Amino acid sequence: MLHYLLSLLKGVQPEPLTLIVAMIPIAELRGAIPLALSMNVPVIKAFFLAVVGNLIPILPILFFLDPVSNYLKKFPAFDRFFTWLFQRTRNRSNLIERLELVGLALFVAVPLPMTGAWTGAVAAHLFRFRIRDAFIAIAVGVLLAGVVVTLTCLGVIRLCPLFVAR
Repeated sequence: MLHYLLSLLKGVQPEPLTLIVAMIPIAELRGAIPLALSMNVPVIKAFFLAVVGNLIPILPILFFLDPVSNYLKKFPAFDRFFTWLFQRTRNRSNLIERLELVGLALFVAVPLPMTGAWTGAVAAHLFRFRIRDAFIAIAVGVLLAGVVVTLTCLGVIRLCPLFVAR
């Protein structure tokens, strides 16, 4: 499956590919920035495209997660999925519970799997944050994560030029 998806994206130019990868859950900008830099996209452009791409799906998630999940929970397979997703997110969101919106921004800012903007949007839904406030906190977290990932990549590129296709 992964091989098939990669073959579909093979001819895509680096900039749109960066935007697309940043929109994908789990990869988000944590995958998009290293990918863009490895394809020689300028640093500022890579950062901007990854941040924008990471934020594109967030407003629809914040607006539609509640009605869509409520409807789909009528079907057993989706009910199990949303129960698992919401429980897993709650279990990982102690920081958000303690610090609310600041915690949400910090949670999203940590560049680790399952702590990005998608999971932050689910957590914002679970904690019933106002959409505007949640989006701002998630955007701040995405910007911070982007800075951390970009600086880390630049350090790795300088230390290990073998990682970069020239």
